[in-house]
Amino acid sequence: MIFWLVLLIIAIGVEVCTMGLTSIWFAGGALAAILAAVLHAPVFVQVILFFLVSIALLIFTRPVAVRYFNRDRVKTNVESMVGRQAVVTGEINNLQGIGQVMVSGQEWSARSVDDSVRIPVGAVVNVVSINGVKLMVKIDSQMERVAPETLHNLPPDPLSVTQMEETESETDSR
Repeated sequence: MIFWLVLLIIAIGVEVCTMGLTSIWFAGGALAAILAAVLHAPVFVQVILFFLVSIALLIFTRPVAVRYFNRDRVKTNVESMVGRQAVVTGEINNLQGIGQVMVSGQEWSARSVDDSVRIPVGAVVNVVSINGVKLMVKIDSQMERVAPETLHNLPPDPLSVTQMEETESETDSR
């Protein structure tokens, strides 16, 4: 019984410290095991009860709790960037690994979600996600309607040495 009581206190302590719905389910299982110990149930019954109650709580109550827990949480820092619009300050070209955007007065490295699209300076983009320290962006739908030729008809990227050799070998074989 002491073991279950210690486990209950630890699970509640972790939950209070993290407030992330990480261990509350095991506190419920420990409480069920304590009740079984008070009723003089064998240890294996206590252990089975602990796992069954913990898993049941996790499966049936976690989705509901997650939906209502942290509802009013304000997104901060990087996670607040997703969904915002940005202006391209340095051409975005995934092949060359370059690109800069300005979001809310802050300059960020950026990459296009579509590798075949180069985005020119001055274009308006939407931040779709974050990959490491780079914002993944796509051209704003209104911007694409205004000037699609500037986005899709840019001159091709220079060929790498390997690509040039492959092209030469294809030409020689003909």
